[in-house]
Amino acid sequence: MLARDDWRASGGGVAMPRSLVARAPATFGARQKRLRDLDLVVDLSEDFFSRRWWRGFATLTALTVATALLAPGFGPLPGGHPALLGEAEENQLIAAGVGSLIEGSDAGIAMAPTAAVEPLTSAPERPTVDLFARLGPGDNLARLLVRIGARYSDAGRAQALLGGATIAQGTTVSVTLGRKEGGTRPAQRIALRGGLDAELVITASPEGLRLQRQAIAVDATPLRIRGRVGDGLYWSLRASGVTTQTAGEYLKALSGQLDVGSQISPDDRFDLVVANRRAATGESEAGPLLYAGIDRAGAPSLQLVKWAVGGKTQWFEASGVGRQTSGMVWPVNAPISSGFGERWHPILHFVRMHKGIDFGAHWGTPIVAAADGQVERAGWSGGYGQQVRLAHAGGIETSYSHMSRMVVSPGSMVRQGQLIGYTGSSGLSTGPHLHYEVMRGGQAINPMSVRFISHATLEGPSLAAFKARVAALLSVGRG
Repeated sequence: MLARDDWRASGGGVAMPRSLVARAPATFGARQKRLRDLDLVVDLSEDFFSRRWWRGFATLTALTVATALLAPGFGPLPGGHPALLGEAEENQLIAAGVGSLIEGSDAGIAMAPTAAVEPLTSAPERPTVDLFARLGPGDNLARLLVRIGARYSDAGRAQALLGGATIAQGTTVSVTLGRKEGGTRPAQRIALRGGLDAELVITASPEGLRLQRQAIAVDATPLRIRGRVGDGLYWSLRASGVTTQTAGEYLKALSGQLDVGSQISPDDRFDLVVANRRAATGESEAGPLLYAGIDRAGAPSLQLVKWAVGGKTQWFEASGVGRQTSGMVWPVNAPISSGFGERWHPILHFVRMHKGIDFGAHWGTPIVAAADGQVERAGWSGGYGQQVRLAHAGGIETSYSHMSRMVVSPGSMVRQGQLIGYTGSSGLSTGPHLHYEVMRGGQAINPMSVRFISHATLEGPSLAAFKARVAALLSVGRG
């Protein structure tokens, strides 16, 4: 029995033994400490480097590593436009109940069981299965057929029937498989596009699978696109349906004749013709740019047509004038170390006429042709060392001396900016540099004063054929 003094009233009016009241705080505190020790959520700003702190740090590290391992990659997401669904695909979507109601799908209709429904002990095997799939990156028809459950022998035979036919990535394949045999199904019909102008159909026969090629009519009439420049030529082209590649090619063609950034106004109108192939089934395939024109307000219009001359394609004006190049380019990327005129020769030690200019280039620096021309000489030339001499239009000649190596041969044609050799110190030279000379009529002139225009022109039958091509392109109707 406990004496009266051994009892103590609790806050709620209930009497408790003093011994229990004394032990309660200590017991509660010990339990709280044990719970804190087992708690995985730890405030790392308290009890630094204690056992509890290290356990919380380990938990945080484990969660961070797990998040990094389970996080998706940082690569770009695949983009593109989905292809239009074919009839077989639409029928399959309708049968699956995910098509639109207007096309006869059962989407939205209640499918609750009724008295007319009888449970089956086992589902009957479907005699045929209609499927469609798409060829992925690096995929082929055989792998696709195996994935959807076709027989291995049929998959290999179908791939062999295609032979060397190139099937584009993303091509839709419609497949009908027969009754299951040993876990796989025989292929009864396989249909896919073999390009814009043909559909390939593989069907089953008593002799095995057979390939039939069904031709599709294709209209190759070019597509003409016209519009106003507005706030920006590039974005106006894109808004008119021009692809990024074609828009870039169009701007590059114009930039060879005018400054696209400053010589085109918002009221100008662009005009371009693009090669285009359109199948009778509705698919189209854009080709290269054929005509680039611009009608400029208050300034001469520009009409450029792509034309091949001597196996090389370039842009010609409607008059038959091709690429124009104004002035020469520096033959080497280096500063001028000695100018044109009389100077004290560093080796001969007397005043002598310096017939060109020197470029202080390092050994092996690439040297390019200053303008279009023909190689007259490529070899050793006394004090000039290894030298290349080019002949240009208008009686102009250029020479490049003291080279370490030449990459052209006499008689060959070179274009402006084409590599012809590398700098060196051959011949009468104190160190690696390029000695560059320009001659007119056999007389040396100051290279800094030379400026001329080279251009290609058409004449005779070539000009007549070109004019006919221009007329044909300009007669194309608006797209």
